[in-house]
Amino acid sequence: MSYTITSVDRAIDLLEALAEHPDIGVTRLAELIGSTKSHAFRLLHTLEQRGYVLKDPATRNYRLGYRSLYVGERARDQASLIKTAQPIMDGLAQATGENVHLVVREQARSICIALKQSQAHLRLYAEVGRHGPLHAGGGSTLLLAHAPKEIQAAVLDGPLPSFTPATVTEAGVLREQLTRIRQQGYHVALEDLDDGAFSIAAPVRNHRGEVIASISVAGPITRLDAVTTDRHRHLAIEAANDISRRLGFVDQVPT
Repeated sequence: MSYTITSVDRAIDLLEALAEHPDIGVTRLAELIGSTKSHAFRLLHTLEQRGYVLKDPATRNYRLGYRSLYVGERARDQASLIKTAQPIMDGLAQATGENVHLVVREQARSICIALKQSQAHLRLYAEVGRHGPLHAGGGSTLLLAHAPKEIQAAVLDGPLPSFTPATVTEAGVLREQLTRIRQQGYHVALEDLDDGAFSIAAPVRNHRGEVIASISVAGPITRLDAVTTDRHRHLAIEAANDISRRLGFVDQVPT
């Protein structure tokens, strides 16, 4: 069974054709992607409405729109982020013996974009590409604390589903937690997303000082005590600082 959506496939073909041949008309674009002129026009109109294509009113030719620049810039940032973070994640995983996650925010949810799996016999399930809520989990909640006000408002005003008895489901309590995370510069989550699991996260910043990701140490809570918590916290902040510095950030968060 094929799961390919033909119209989406053609739209991507069209964007790639415009990237290679800017400022051309609909007839030529249709030829390049092997489509009819009417279908190519409908694709162009849809992409134009979303800002991915621009039409010159004088020549009636098309080129890529500014929204395409946004997507390309984000893709470049994430690729650079993963490449920069990978060796530091390896070192953090070796130092802690636990899973290490690199998580970013996509609107009102989180997604794991890189993972270093623990080699311990007892370890947590983790998967690159896994989406999660923003109000639970070490890295996810840290990202919510540093998210734009409108994202925070959308999460706080919306439903806050419970995943375990420790999940914060009251907006007022969550708001206080977000303030505390911003003040202390890290977040320790205990069994709020998965029973029997902990996650200790620190913020990764770009050259402008914006929090663009979180790096976290996660594992079974049975291996966590006060001394281990302090050590993991120190190592996670140190790793986040190292990645941030390599991305061009100057002022480091104290460990």
